[in-house]
Amino acid sequence: MADNNKARLFDEFPPVATEKWEEVINADLKGADYERRLVWRTSEGFNVRPYYRAEDLAKVPFLAGQPGSFPFVRGTGKCNEWRIHQTIAVVDPRKANAEAIAALEAGCDSVGFCIASDDFSEGDLGALLNGIVLGAVEIVFCGKGTPRVAEMMLARIDGMDPHDVRMSFVIDPVVKKLSLQGVSGCCEGGGKCFAKVAALAGKYEKYPRVRLVTVSGDKFNESGATITQELAFTLAVGHEYLVRLMEAGLSVDRAAGIIRFSMAVSSNYFMEIAKFRAARMLWANIVAQYGPAKECAGKMLTHAVTSRWNQTVYDPHTNMLRGTTEAMSATIGGVHSLEVVPFDAPFENPTEFSRRIARNVQLLLKHESHFDQVVDPSGGSYYIETLTDSIANEAWKLFREVEAKGGYIAAFKEGFVTGAVEASAAAKDKAVATRRTVLLGANQYPNFTETAGEAVTAAAVEPATGSGVLRPYRGAMPFEQIRLATDRSGKTPTAFMLTCGTLAMARARAQFACNFFACAGIRVTDNTFFASVEEGAKAALASGAQIVVMCAADDDYATLAPEAAKLLGSKAILVVAGAPASQPELEAQGITHFISVKSNVLETLKGYLKELGVL
Repeated sequence: MADNNKARLFDEFPPVATEKWEEVINADLKGADYERRLVWRTSEGFNVRPYYRAEDLAKVPFLAGQPGSFPFVRGTGKCNEWRIHQTIAVVDPRKANAEAIAALEAGCDSVGFCIASDDFSEGDLGALLNGIVLGAVEIVFCGKGTPRVAEMMLARIDGMDPHDVRMSFVIDPVVKKLSLQGVSGCCEGGGKCFAKVAALAGKYEKYPRVRLVTVSGDKFNESGATITQELAFTLAVGHEYLVRLMEAGLSVDRAAGIIRFSMAVSSNYFMEIAKFRAARMLWANIVAQYGPAKECAGKMLTHAVTSRWNQTVYDPHTNMLRGTTEAMSATIGGVHSLEVVPFDAPFENPTEFSRRIARNVQLLLKHESHFDQVVDPSGGSYYIETLTDSIANEAWKLFREVEAKGGYIAAFKEGFVTGAVEASAAAKDKAVATRRTVLLGANQYPNFTETAGEAVTAAAVEPATGSGVLRPYRGAMPFEQIRLATDRSGKTPTAFMLTCGTLAMARARAQFACNFFACAGIRVTDNTFFASVEEGAKAALASGAQIVVMCAADDDYATLAPEAAKLLGSKAILVVAGAPASQPELEAQGITHFISVKSNVLETLKGYLKELGVL
C-alpha cells in the first residue's frame, strides 16, 4: 500500500528535463544575458551555475567513497567528533595554567599554548601543565622555542600509554620563517631544519598521535589569498615537508604521520565546506604517490581557525556572527579541531567573556545542534559535491604549477607565491573599497554612534609591512584607519541630509548617504523631508554641518542642486547623492561632489576627510 502511495505521489511530480528548466529561466529573463545575470564568476578560477542537478554529479569522480575510506573526501573517520580548541598566550606560566584549566572545565578538549619567551624553562613547563591530565586532552605548543619544548615534553610523557598522548607542535619554518619573515637559512642547502625535525620524529617514534610539523595554511588566508590559493599553497608546503623529511631518512608513512594542517575558514559558507573535503582528497592522493605501507597514512589531520581577515574593530560583536557561520562550515566540512577566534581579538587580549562566547559557539553546535552526530552531512548535495570537485581541480592546477617550479620553497623564492597572493589581496581590497564585498560595521551599515575605545590603537588597524613576504592583515583595516583618524582628530565632522523633491527617492538616497559617510566616522544628521530647497538649506546652515548631501530623484537634481549650491555658497560642501544624467551639466556649474553605488567609497571618503582637515 505504501509503495502504491509513493508511486501516485511521484506521478503528480514528474521529472522535468534540464532543457525545460532552461526555457522557463530564459523566458523569465526577458532577453537579459543569462551568463551575466545568473552565473557567479568566483575568484577561485571557476564559475558557479545558478542550480545543479543529478546529472552534474556524473562528472564527479569521488562519489563512491565512504567516511573513513580513501580518498577521505567524506572524512577521515566514521564520526564527526571534532575537538574544541583554545589558544592561550603564555607570558606567566601560572596564569596561563589557570586559564587553561578554566577553559577545559568550560568545554574545551584541546588547548594551545603560545610560548612568549625564549627563556621558557623546565620549571615553567611544570607550572604550565600543573593539574592538566595529559592523557585526557589534546595539547598544542606554538610560539618561541617550540622545538625545545618538544624535547622537554619527552620526559613528561615517558611512561604514558603512547596512544594516550595527543600533542601537536607548530614547527613550521617554511611558512613561519621563510614565508612570513623572509628568513630562509634553515631551508637552504641540505635543510638543517628538516634534519632536526626528522631527528625529533625518531624520538617520538612510539607516539602515533603526536604531530611535530604544523603547516600554517591560515596565514595565506590572512594575507588575502583566495580559497583555491590557500588550499594549493598549503598542500605545496605539506608536500615540501613530506619530501624533505623522506630525504632526511623518514618513511613516507612516518613523514605523513607527523604533519598537521592548519587552515582558516572564511565566511564563504559553502565554498569552505567544499574546501576541507577537497583538501582531504588531494592530500590523500599526494601521499598515495609515494606508496605508503598503509592507506591511512594519507589521512589529513586538519585544524581550522575562523578567519581573522574579515574581523572588524568597529562593531566588533558582529565578529561573533562571523565566527558562528564559519564554525558551521568547518564542522560540516569535517575538521579534526576548531578554534573560534574571540570577537575582540583584533584590538585587545581577549577577555574571559569573549573567550567564553567563542567556546560556546562550538558547544552549541555540538550539544544543541548535534553537528557531531552526522558525518559529512553535505555529502550527495549536487551543489557541494560540484564545488568540491571544482575547488579540487583548480587547487590541483595551482599545486602543479608550484611543483613545476621545483616545489614551494623554490616557487616562494622566485616570488610566485607572494605575487599570486598580492594580486588576490589587491582584488579583495578593491572589492571592499567599492562595497562589492561587504564587511558589516566597517564599509557598510556602521554603528553611527560608535567611537573607538581606548583599546583600539593605531597599531590595531595597521597592516603588516615587508617586501617579498606574506603580509597578514584584515580587510577592514583601510576603513578602520580613516575612522580612527576621525575619532582621534578632536573634530566632529557632520553630514546633513537635505531631503527634498520626490519623497520616496529622497528617503532612499538619505539612507544610502548616511551609511556612506558614517563609515568614516562622520556624524550624520538625517531628515525626513523638506518642503523646499530653501527650507532645507536654511536648516543645514543652522546645524553647522560641513557637508550637505542633496537627496532627491535623478530628475529633480537638474533644478534643485544648483539652487542648493547658491544657498549654501562656500559655507558647506554640497554633495549630490546619485549619478544623474544631468551630472555633466551640474559639474559645469561647479557642483563636483557625487556619491553613488559606483563610487570607490574608501577613496571618496578619504577625499572628504582631507578636505575637512582630518587626514
